[in-house]
Amino acid sequence: MRNLLAVRPAISESWRRSESAGVDVDVEAAPLVFDRDVLADARIAHPLDPHLPMLEGLLRHVADETEHLMVITDDGGHVLWTQVPPGVRRAADRIGLTEGSRWSEDVVGTNGIGLALATGRPEFVYAAEHVAHVLHRWSCAAAPITDPDSGMVIGCIDVSATVEALHPATVALVSAAARLAESRLENEMRQRDELLRERLLPHLRGLREPGVLVTATGRIIGAGPGEPGLAGWRGRRVPLPESGGTVTLPDGRAAVAEPLGEAYLLRPPVVRARRGPRAGALAPGRAPAPPATGEGPLLTLSFLGDGRPHARLDGGPLTLSLRHAEILALLALHPRGLTGDRLAFCLYGDDGSPATVRPEIHRLRQQFGDIVRARPYRLDCAVEADFLTVRRLLDDGDVAGAVRLCTGELLPGSDAPAICAERDELAVRVRRQALDRGGADALWTYAQTEPGRSDLEALERLSAVLPPGDSRLAAVVSRSDRLLNDDV
Repeated sequence: MRNLLAVRPAISESWRRSESAGVDVDVEAAPLVFDRDVLADARIAHPLDPHLPMLEGLLRHVADETEHLMVITDDGGHVLWTQVPPGVRRAADRIGLTEGSRWSEDVVGTNGIGLALATGRPEFVYAAEHVAHVLHRWSCAAAPITDPDSGMVIGCIDVSATVEALHPATVALVSAAARLAESRLENEMRQRDELLRERLLPHLRGLREPGVLVTATGRIIGAGPGEPGLAGWRGRRVPLPESGGTVTLPDGRAAVAEPLGEAYLLRPPVVRARRGPRAGALAPGRAPAPPATGEGPLLTLSFLGDGRPHARLDGGPLTLSLRHAEILALLALHPRGLTGDRLAFCLYGDDGSPATVRPEIHRLRQQFGDIVRARPYRLDCAVEADFLTVRRLLDDGDVAGAVRLCTGELLPGSDAPAICAERDELAVRVRRQALDRGGADALWTYAQTEPGRSDLEALERLSAVLPPGDSRLAAVVSRSDRLLNDDV
């Protein structure tokens, strides 16, 4: 261990981490861990990809005029983009400062990129402060970039140069660039929030009981009328449980999390000061009355996964048979409605007839009321369905969000022809986009689904993008080996 008394605390702590990771001071270069295809996928999947022109424009004159290198990495220290002046390209290549290489502390020891990612702060590493001897003629300034939606560090901006060329004040430049990137990400986040509020809040206003609207990342973005404390809560985070679980609101109350596609409604329990049965109480499985405000009811469908399909109408849970779930899914997929002949074909194929459908529609209308319309058959309410949300996220290019929400197949117990076709199409789209544009986290989430667990191509791609020290890598390699041995 070197003498730690004469160095900054951040550097001495980084040296300790590097030593614990077994970094060799004689390492010659950062390893190249992404091939061309994996690098292209990682770039497309990264949140900074749309903002690259802005960052390049901001830092281009620094790289061009001062022989400095500009580097942008992901959260694992993988270099995704660089701007390298011709005069220093050969020297940069020798130390592995190239696209696809990895610059985390556990691989090359103390360096600006690895240190900034480890501390979550802008950092400057000068000459011999690097662990690797080959880096002693280099200095670098780096700043992490935090995703305002998730609160997680998603990457790093670094400017590197030889010792005599880089001034410590460069850290202010990369810090400004990182803050600008974060402001762009925040603008995107606020636009998504506003779209969610526009779509969902009108229906929350119709609820008799207040509720809090929360994003899939746990940020509070809205509430129904009568919910106290919203002004001080907006932007705060709550840890979200599984659907139907409880979460603690900022004022200490417990609330139940109800999925609304891309968001959750946290509904605190209402204490009623009455004895005996509530007047007008609904029988089990019957729909609640329409909301008092006339905004229109909100039907929420959760049909993905192996669990029992369930629905909520304005928050009230409804028991569904598989056949009724199939009908609701088909009507949700066809908001303009289906004729009796068409609905029968979707459910039964050539053997179906309108006479077979009518009794099912009658029973469904008994349970859901007049939101189930006829001529054509359709749903006269707003619908938030998990399978529709996955489709919308895929259309918008939000692969991570789609994979996170798509926890299983659409109504896996159904053999209705139209449901089977939609199930297969959705599965193919999720898999293809996870492979092509998903990134490590989205691929890992996909690999935990039933089809993903036995998808050798997805596992091989995942093993290529996960960093060497990632705790998930052993499971991926083990599962891949097992699948390969089973095929022998």
